[in-house]
Amino acid sequence: MKLKTYVIILSRFFPKGHKRAGEPTGFKEKFRKEKLYSIRANYEYWEKIFEEIYAGEACLSVRQWSGLPYRSKQVELMRLTREDGIGLQKLEHIGPLGLPFVGTNVLLSNAIAQNDGLSYEDWKDWFKNYDTSKPMAIIHFTGFRY
Repeated sequence: MKLKTYVIILSRFFPKGHKRAGEPTGFKEKFRKEKLYSIRANYEYWEKIFEEIYAGEACLSVRQWSGLPYRSKQVELMRLTREDGIGLQKLEHIGPLGLPFVGTNVLLSNAIAQNDGLSYEDWKDWFKNYDTSKPMAIIHFTGFRY
């Protein structure tokens, strides 16, 4: 049976609007070492994808643009399945980028940023325009969980 492939792209550079816009993120080099996961909006969307991954019907292709986003080829860093320990957790916030928590565990802001491959200041700036009143997805690339 051929697995359905879902793509997640790691940013090569800090995005427009970030105080470090255009600088390299280093995510490729940090992938699965310092960058244990990626945080994304739309938890419900990712929850459906991970139901397929957990059922062994799908995999996650982690990629990065070779050059400019949407104007260059995507380069696959790794293809991950449930056997690799990947997983999903729901991230919620109290107030606008207030205390992040998973389940009943309040997370230390520095730890959640560091495990996402960023400093806390860069992490805050990255997510400053996200609607944190809605749950977000922590897409784990390893067996690490909160």
